[in-house]
Amino acid sequence: MSAPAASVPTRRLLAIYGCILLGVCGHASSEFVAVLTGMFGPELTVWRFMIGGAGLVLLALFWPGQRDLVSPLEVDGVKIAILSIFGMTLAQLLFHWALNFATAIQVATMVSTMPLLVVLANWIINRGPISTAKWVSGIGALFGVVILLTDGWLVQLTVAGEWSKAFVGVLLALGCALVSSVYMVLVRPLYHRWGAVRMTAYCFAIGFVALWPTVGLVWGIWVDPTTLFDRTPQQWSAVLTLGLWNTTIAMALWLGGLAAAPDIGRANYLFFLKPVIAAGLALAFLDQPFTLTQLLAVLVVCGCVLVELFWDQLAGLFGRRPVPVAAERTRR
Repeated sequence: MSAPAASVPTRRLLAIYGCILLGVCGHASSEFVAVLTGMFGPELTVWRFMIGGAGLVLLALFWPGQRDLVSPLEVDGVKIAILSIFGMTLAQLLFHWALNFATAIQVATMVSTMPLLVVLANWIINRGPISTAKWVSGIGALFGVVILLTDGWLVQLTVAGEWSKAFVGVLLALGCALVSSVYMVLVRPLYHRWGAVRMTAYCFAIGFVALWPTVGLVWGIWVDPTTLFDRTPQQWSAVLTLGLWNTTIAMALWLGGLAAAPDIGRANYLFFLKPVIAAGLALAFLDQPFTLTQLLAVLVVCGCVLVELFWDQLAGLFGRRPVPVAAERTRR
């Protein structure tokens, strides 16, 4: 069972949520960085795991308490390998592949359904309770995501010749969210036992070993690291950014923050900021219009995240004492 959030010192709680927010920023920018590479999704996934995995292994070797990369494999090697390949690796493959069919904002918005899926996966796997705050903020934030999706998205899907392509991309993005959600629930005990940085390094390093031959055999693309700088400066710099910032740094912050959070469901709702950040990046760097519908979605999503974070304070403000999670579970 997770410790109640109230028992965690305020500074530590702010640090945890700050790490998660920075990780979300890395996630939100990864769609745009990936598009800049101009690569086929599965091939780009190999590059990301190769560079990001190497960076995370180096980070673990210099991180106090995370330098022993042998002992965890001796104890939980099979579990770590299975979760790395069929969890993080599969999810990232679906994510990058989806960008070959759908737009960056469509993918970012679909993947942002993950917080709801994490709560549901935690309930199915661990019978974890779903509190009133999670229901209210989760459904509300999902409504904001729907608003953002329908802003011109349904029209784009019905354009002749575009339906099947966009629909495949959306399904791949949803698959990424589903796989990632189950992975986050199943891997949490290992993160607590062996540490976030070390576990994230395992995910990408082992994932690369599985991805490189898979992409080569299935798609006939054998990634050669010596060809990185044969590309244009925009392409190779985007690949390096994706591997170092979006993977090495952002992944460690996000997954580590979630593992340290006293309430994984509540902390993961910060992921709903992903489409908001994605929309902002589109406006700033891709010169895409920011419509009134998108603004409404931003307000709904941000408002629901704030409601979730400050649920107890809001309940007290309106003269209603917050119901403990245990009490809600008993009442149901």
